[in-house]
Amino acid sequence: MENVKSKVIIITGASSGIGEATAKLLAKNGARVILAARREERLKDIVSEIGQNGGHSVYFQADVSSYEDMQKLAQ
Repeated sequence: MENVKSKVIIITGASSGIGEATAKLLAKNGARVILAARREERLKDIVSEIGQNGGHSVYFQADVSSYEDMQKLAQ
């Protein structure tokens, strides 16, 4: 998974399940991960955990069904 090192990757649905696991795995392998989901508290916890494990991540609270939220996320 070396090909993700230093790449910026956006993960939607990152506050639980497959999205959370994917974000953690990518960060562990050197990707810079942007976590997006509706549950801000969960996102904060996951970003903190990734940081404690040496990864780089930030979060953006968003609803994927909102066109405006997705525009802001892309910016």
